Amino acid sequence: MSEYVLGISAFYHDSAAALLKDGQIVAAAQEERFTRRKFDPSFPGQAIEYCLSTAGISIGDIGHVAFYEKPLDNFERILETNLAFAPDSFASFASSTRLWARTKARMKETILTCLGRDFHGELSFTDHHESHAASAFFPSPFDEAAIVTLDAVGGWGTSSISVGRGRQISLLKEMQFPHSLGMLYSAFTYYTGFKVNSGEYKLMGLAPYGEPKYVDIILQKIVNLNEDGSLWLDMKYFNYSKGLTMTSEVFHELFEGPPRKSESMITQKDMDLAASIQKICEEAVLRSARHAHSFTGMRNLTMAGGVALNCVANGRVLREGPYDRIWVQPAAGDAGGALGSALLVWHHLLEHRRCVSPEDSQRGSLLGPSFSDADIKLYLDSVGAKYRCFEEESELLDRVAELIEQEKVIGWFHGRMEYGPRALGCRSIIGDARSVRLQSVMNLKVKFRESFRPFAPCVLSECVEQVIVMDPSVPSPYMLIVAPIKEELRLSLEPEEQHRLQDPDLRVRVSVPRSTFPAVTHVDYSARIQTVDESRHGRFYRLMRRFYERTGSPVVINSSFNIRGEPIVCLPDDAYRCFMATDMDCLVLGRCVLLKEDQPNGSSEDAAVYQAQYALD
Repeated sequence: MSEYVLGISAFYHDSAAALLKDGQIVAAAQEERFTRRKFDPSFPGQAIEYCLSTAGISIGDIGHVAFYEKPLDNFERILETNLAFAPDSFASFASSTRLWARTKARMKETILTCLGRDFHGELSFTDHHESHAASAFFPSPFDEAAIVTLDAVGGWGTSSISVGRGRQISLLKEMQFPHSLGMLYSAFTYYTGFKVNSGEYKLMGLAPYGEPKYVDIILQKIVNLNEDGSLWLDMKYFNYSKGLTMTSEVFHELFEGPPRKSESMITQKDMDLAASIQKICEEAVLRSARHAHSFTGMRNLTMAGGVALNCVANGRVLREGPYDRIWVQPAAGDAGGALGSALLVWHHLLEHRRCVSPEDSQRGSLLGPSFSDADIKLYLDSVGAKYRCFEEESELLDRVAELIEQEKVIGWFHGRMEYGPRALGCRSIIGDARSVRLQSVMNLKVKFRESFRPFAPCVLSECVEQVIVMDPSVPSPYMLIVAPIKEELRLSLEPEEQHRLQDPDLRVRVSVPRSTFPAVTHVDYSARIQTVDESRHGRFYRLMRRFYERTGSPVVINSSFNIRGEPIVCLPDDAYRCFMATDMDCLVLGRCVLLKEDQPNGSSEDAAVYQAQYALD
């Protein structure tokens, strides 16, 4: 009889569920994709229902449920921290205790109630950073590896170094709250006007526009960064331990002004602050990775935690670190804790052996729902959509490749939805990376987001050496590595273009082409690369291959299929509504192709209502 373990992350940020069958990953998804509430922290009931339906079982068939952290560790941290900062911490203490009284004080009972009466298995609680470490190591292609976890906080831990061998993970070192690289980065996210826990990647994208002018003052006044990657924060500059904001008045005095208001003009100061904290973050990650190597002697590295989504830092570790290979968990944040906790129970508690896959066992992180062409047709007919369904895949690929060549913006919906924050070719918006205009068009008229945001290139795995300065034997299927564009593809700039790069308006700067693939080349000639191969990506690879045969270009733009403030689309309904409410030219749902010009006229009022559902963050 098969044995099932269900992992859950919930009640803080980006809830998720992941299901193992006999130790193999069957399904995993974030609750936000079903509720359409970005980073939904509620109990992942719909994600669990999806996982169970995929396996064809009920909750009564689950032998073990694993929760990704130990709630009492968090409560202890909150109590002790607020006592240490009393009476200044009263407002924070009152807010925290109200939340705990409502949902977390009796976490076991809360979870069992949510699971329902039919669940008769065992409920286990795992350590937060052990869950991150397990999510990094167990799905990786390594029999043994160093493990570095870096995030804001979970329990008392803020980062850790572990070693994984076979089915065992051993925690070796841990840095504890309030000293945290994730909190430090989030403080600057807050100060530069972005939303904490979602805007950190915007800060990373903003950094290349600035100069790291504030590095010295940050290291002299705010943080002491040690050679082993650990750090100590001067807490007078921060408010997160005792208040309801990230930074203090002392922080604001140091940088000569209050935090930038959201949606206001981004100044050169904001860009320089972004460049400065990004440089410090990269150095901290690189030092942590080097220390883990010297401490463990391992030739391979695995990483997880929210900071592990900083793909610029990951690229430096790959290029400058001492490791042969690195592997980063695609769902590196809290959502990945659901998978990690399930794997911990399977290998540590139940003592099952581990089988290592030479690629990895994450299955491309394509672990969410899929829909048949019959289901898609039924939906499209119900809304009166006009479409053409291609019976032969080759004809479908020819048509879509032709549309990409015509600089059309394509919504691409096929196969299983991605687990984690990146769209990897199944819920993606794609286009021609050679286009000069698509970067601004997709940001402003499709994604409704800041103009400075770069897009990621998808590159055929066999053509990586033509485009990126990167070892072609090290795949990057999860879009977690930033690498330089090759020198011969970079464009020399005329004096007028050099002048435009100094313009205070980022829309002017970003419009300057930097390479022969301008839509995916950032201002510093970098690119957040996804390598695409047939074994992981199937039809998406075959589409890119067809486009390459037509044009000689092995690169397409890949952005997540959503608008700003909205989760990545999950259902055909989500995709169709997003398509109709934006300036997207074409929607591909399975084998069905919809052209915007053929659709019944959707009202601008409908589009406005759809866009207004999602808060601009």
